[in-house]
Amino acid sequence: MKHLLTFIILIAAALGVQAQSDSVVHWQYTAEKKGAQDYVLHFTGTIEKGVKVFSTTMPDDALVNTRVVADSLATIGTITEEGSLKQAKEPLLDNAVVKYFEDKVVLNVAVHLNGEVKSLEGAVNYMFQKGEEIGGPEEFKYKFKADASGTLVSVDAGLQEASADAVNSLKRSNIKLDQAVIVTGEQVHEKKSLWGIFLLGLIGGFVALVTPCVFPLIPLTVSFFTKKSQDRKKGVVNAVTYGFFIFAIYVLLSTPFYFLNSIAPEIFNNISTNVWLNLVFFVIFIVFAISFFGVFEITIPSSLASKVDSKSGVGGLVGIFFMALTLALVSFSCTGPILGSLLAGALSADGGAVQLTAGMAGFGFALALPFALFALFPNLLSALPKSGGWLSSVKVVLGFIEIGMAIKFLSNADLVEHWGIVKREIFFAVWIICGILIVLYLLGKIRFPHDSPIKKFSITRWAFIVVFSVLTIYMLPGLSNTEWANRKLISGFPPPLSYSIYNNRVKGVEANVVNDYEKALELAKAQHKPILIDFTGWACVNCRKMEENVWTTKEVKHLIEDDYILVSLYVDDRKVLPEDQQFLYTTTNGQKKEIKTIGDKYATMQTENFINNSQPYYVLISPDEQLLTTPVGYTPDVDKYADWLKKGLEAYNKVK
Repeated sequence: MKHLLTFIILIAAALGVQAQSDSVVHWQYTAEKKGAQDYVLHFTGTIEKGVKVFSTTMPDDALVNTRVVADSLATIGTITEEGSLKQAKEPLLDNAVVKYFEDKVVLNVAVHLNGEVKSLEGAVNYMFQKGEEIGGPEEFKYKFKADASGTLVSVDAGLQEASADAVNSLKRSNIKLDQAVIVTGEQVHEKKSLWGIFLLGLIGGFVALVTPCVFPLIPLTVSFFTKKSQDRKKGVVNAVTYGFFIFAIYVLLSTPFYFLNSIAPEIFNNISTNVWLNLVFFVIFIVFAISFFGVFEITIPSSLASKVDSKSGVGGLVGIFFMALTLALVSFSCTGPILGSLLAGALSADGGAVQLTAGMAGFGFALALPFALFALFPNLLSALPKSGGWLSSVKVVLGFIEIGMAIKFLSNADLVEHWGIVKREIFFAVWIICGILIVLYLLGKIRFPHDSPIKKFSITRWAFIVVFSVLTIYMLPGLSNTEWANRKLISGFPPPLSYSIYNNRVKGVEANVVNDYEKALELAKAQHKPILIDFTGWACVNCRKMEENVWTTKEVKHLIEDDYILVSLYVDDRKVLPEDQQFLYTTTNGQKKEIKTIGDKYATMQTENFINNSQPYYVLISPDEQLLTTPVGYTPDVDKYADWLKKGLEAYNKVK
C-alpha cells in the first residue's frame, strides 16, 4: 500500500508540472559516428533559470534521476556528462544527497546498433526541481534517420513555435470578452457549492464511523480521556482537542493540491480525466472491494504505524496529536476508498483544491464529532450499539459499492479514449448487479466465511434492504432503448445517452459539429445562424446533466436545434492531431504549451479567449465571431438557460 500511494503521488506530481515542462529544458541533439554500428548521441539541454535537472548518475532506487532510453534497435552503453555537476542535500527529499545541473547540461550517450538500422527513436526521461516542486519524469523524444550513406542524422522531434495562423486558430482576434452585444450582468456559472461538498464529505465521514476500523475505537478513546484525566473538565478538553486534531489532519491532506492549482489552468481537469490515474483508481477500488469481502486485510505498514503510535505516549498536545494521527493511519483500510471517491469527485476544473478542502473538512468533522460529543455527554455512550456482526455487514456492503465506484473510474478512462468497453448499458448492468447482490446479502441469501448468522432482522437492516431495492429498480430502465433510459436523478454519473450499445439509442440534442470549430463557422455563415459553443468533456458530470436534463426540455431543444449551430468542443479529448497541426504555443501569461491533441487545442482556446477553464461552458457568437451575450457555465435552471438563449438571438438580430 505504501508503494501504491507513492505511485499515485508521483503521477499527480508529473501531471502537475506537465504544462510547464516545455520551458524547463530545451533539448537539441546530434549523432556522432564512431564505427560501422557505433555512435555517440549528444543531447544538449538548456535549463530554465532556477531549475535543477537531476543527473544520470543518480541510482535507480533514488526518487529523482535522469535516464536515456532507446528502442530495441540499439543498445545503450556508457553515458558521460558535461557541465557544472553539483551535489547537495535536498530537504524536500528527506535530506537525501542529490546530483544536479543548472543552466546547461550535455549528455554523451554511447549506443551500439543491433544490425542495419534505418531509424532510431528513444527518449530522455529527466526529473527536475523548480522551487518547492519536484517534476517529472518528463519525456523528451528524439529521432534519428539514416541518410543516403547510411549515417544517422537527427530529426527535430520537438514541436515548432506556432505560426501566425496557428496562433490565430486559438486566440480569436474578433472575440472580445468585454464587448458582448448584450451584457447579462455576472456570469451565470453555478459551481459546485462548497457547502454541498462539505455535506458530501460529512456523509462520507459518518459512513466511515460505522466501519470496523473506526466504530470500536469511539468508546475506548473517550473512556481513555475521561478516566485518565484528573478531573472531568480536563478529560473533556483533551477529547475535544483530540477531535480537533482529527479534523485538522484531514484538512491538511488537501494542502498539496493548492500548489498544483498555480501551475496550469486546466491541471485539475487533466488529473480528473487522466486515463492512467483513472485506471489506477479502478484497480485500487477493486482491491479494496476484495479486501472488504474478507479475502485479505489491507493495513498501513506496521513500522510506520508503530513509529507514529510510539509518539502518542508523549504528554500534552503533542501526544494527543499523534493519537489522532494513529487513528487516521490505522483506519485507512476503511476510510481510504471513501477518501478516494472524495478526491476524484472534488478535483474538478472549477473548484480544485478549495473544493477538496471543503470535502476533507466535512469528512474530518464527521470523524471528530463523536469523540467531542461523547466526552461532553458520556452517558450517551450506553446508547451506542455494541460492536458485532453488523460491522462485518457494513464492510461487505461497502465492498459492493466500491465495485460500482471502480466501474466509474474505468468508465472515465473509456470515455476519454473511446475504447467502447463500458457503454452506458454495461455501466448500468454492473450497478444493477451490485444492487441485487447487496439486497441478497442483507436478506441473508449470500454469506461470507467471516459472517455471523443473522438471528434477527433489525429495522435498520430492513430500511437498507428497501433503499437498495428501490435504487436498483430505479436503474433498470437504464438498460433499455426507450425514453425511460434517461435516469435524471443520477444524470451525469453514467456514460452519456449517446455512448450506447444501441445504434438507434433515443438521444437528446446532437451537435451539428463535434471538435471542429472552423467547420461550425462555415455552417453558421452558410445558414445565417449564430453559434452555440459548448466547451465540454467526455468525463464531465455537469455536462451530461445539462445535455440530459436541460437540453432535452421542449423549449431549450427547440431553440438550439432551430436557431443555432451547436459545436461541442471536448477539452479532454486525447485524440492526437495530425503532425502538421501540432505546434508549440506561447500563452498570454508567457508559458510554453504543446498543442498535440484535440483536447489541448480546445482547452487552450477556452482559457485564452474566455479566461475560464471549467466545463460545461457555453458561448454565443455571431458567424463573424462577435460575442452576443455574457458566457455562462453550468445552469441547471431551464428557464434561466432558455432566457439566455433568447437573449443571444435578440443580440444576433441587432448585429445581423
